[in-house]
Amino acid sequence: MRLGANIDHVATLRQARRTFEPSPLFAALLAQQAGAHQITLHLREDRRHIQDEDLELIKRAVHVPINLEMAPTQEMKEIALRVKPNRITLVPERREEITTEGGLDVVRMEGYLKEYIKGFKEANIEVSLFIEAQEEQVYASKRVEADAVELHTGRYANLFNAHLIEEARKEIERLRSVGLKARSLGLKVYAGHGLTYKNTPLLVKELKDVVEELNVGHSIISNALLWGIEKAVEEFLKLLR
Repeated sequence: MRLGANIDHVATLRQARRTFEPSPLFAALLAQQAGAHQITLHLREDRRHIQDEDLELIKRAVHVPINLEMAPTQEMKEIALRVKPNRITLVPERREEITTEGGLDVVRMEGYLKEYIKGFKEANIEVSLFIEAQEEQVYASKRVEADAVELHTGRYANLFNAHLIEEARKEIERLRSVGLKARSLGLKVYAGHGLTYKNTPLLVKELKDVVEELNVGHSIISNALLWGIEKAVEEFLKLLR
């Protein structure tokens, strides 16, 4: 299982003082050096953390794949087609949310997304959709011709963190069932949201034959404040083996 290290919250800390440090670029390079298979970053419409320049610098300097999380807007499409990350992950976005809440409603947006995605396919940029673990969302993702889905693991993480382990196991079964359906349709399957050093081992144990990649940000960056980014990434990688 691969690890996508999300470095958004390095930029969150920088933006708290509107200064130049800590550097998301240096964080990305250190995560890469520690073995991260991919760098993930979310360029939000309100630019609350990652800035356009961060994306451009990281794309030029990092040699592992770049996964750009973005809302399906025309502005973001133009930026992505110019910078050309290896992958875009389309996510829902609301200004008032603290972090991404829930998956993209592909069923409701099917007509729009099918047309929106075409330019990325022509540019040979992989398209992933961040969705709830629901079969109807998987089927819709296939119909709009996405390459992959990233399953939202927030519900599992919240149940585990609340020590509701049996309910968390049931959520894992739902993730597994939907992941297998996605794979049967030819979609790649990724997962992420709310994952930590404590709740990831159970998820990996049960889903390692279904999910090929986890994208993790807040937990890695939080622990990097104590351990340093390289050790934080290295320790998370151990959980995926």
